[in-house]
Amino acid sequence: MDRTKRFLFHTVLWLAVWLMAWLLMTDDAGFAKKNTPSFLLQIVVIAVLIYYTAPALLFKKKYVPFILISLALIVFCAAIISEPVLGLFSGQPPREAGPPRPMRPRVPPQFLIHFLIMSIAYVLATFVETFLFAQKKEEETIRNKNENLQTELKLLKSQINPHFLFNSLNNIYALSVTNSEKTQQGISTLSNMLRYVLYECEQAYVPIGKEVAYIKDYLAMYVLKSSKTYPIHTEFQIKNDTVQVAPMLFIPFVENALKHGNLEKITDAFLKISIFSDDRKIHFEIENSIPKESMQKDKMGGIGLENVKKRLEILYPKKHSLKLQKELTTFKVQLHIDLNGKH
Repeated sequence: MDRTKRFLFHTVLWLAVWLMAWLLMTDDAGFAKKNTPSFLLQIVVIAVLIYYTAPALLFKKKYVPFILISLALIVFCAAIISEPVLGLFSGQPPREAGPPRPMRPRVPPQFLIHFLIMSIAYVLATFVETFLFAQKKEEETIRNKNENLQTELKLLKSQINPHFLFNSLNNIYALSVTNSEKTQQGISTLSNMLRYVLYECEQAYVPIGKEVAYIKDYLAMYVLKSSKTYPIHTEFQIKNDTVQVAPMLFIPFVENALKHGNLEKITDAFLKISIFSDDRKIHFEIENSIPKESMQKDKMGGIGLENVKKRLEILYPKKHSLKLQKELTTFKVQLHIDLNGKH
């Protein structure tokens, strides 16, 4: 709500309080006409307090100065209205000289009436303004948080892409040394992968069918570098290829498994990858063998898995479960994503 709308709202609020006082305390038909100047003065005072004093003091948590200044202005305004100068605010002429009147009470009832009316209107207006201020601050906080999250996501994705390119080029180099026919096939596969990474992955979410296709291409690139048969087993049960998922979410787990699985050297090495998906959930599981000595020499996971954890916290807060299970000769990852209410 902009300042003009807020001012109109406060004016209407103040008018309602004034009319209520008129109806309750007087039956004088000329009440409104005679008291219009005082009504306008009170609007000005309230506006000064709301639009200048509150932002300068209240919203900066300077409560004591805010209360003192507010009381001073309200008392001053109420005093002027209840003791009009030259009849300016009451519509009545100044009193003529005459015999002294009986002494008034120390606090005139008229002053109390105006003080209470102004105080009620001011408290209500301050409450509304404070609520709007808090709402605006919350919106700014959410907007800044979203901007920070988007920046962090871009940074995390930028860390994935060079890593992917470096590994893929290494595979192409290995192919060029051993077999020219596979090199051509590898370049074609790499072209598809690059297209996916550079264009599709710019989106916040991609169809899970494309993510699975990328994993298949990645594995194809890996096995092309050698003539041996790798013990890699995959199972993909995707009921709906168009279900949306964050791009490059599973590939760090695949990279980690291939890096630590040592499929070329371990006799009983293996790698199992499975993805089950429907419209409500995605379940990803990957398990790989690891040499016994790797648990002491190298920490499993590293930057890639930490990257995924951060992305999951940002993209699927309280909608995912990630379980990493380390054994003496195996490493297993289970990731479950709840898609309810998520794309």
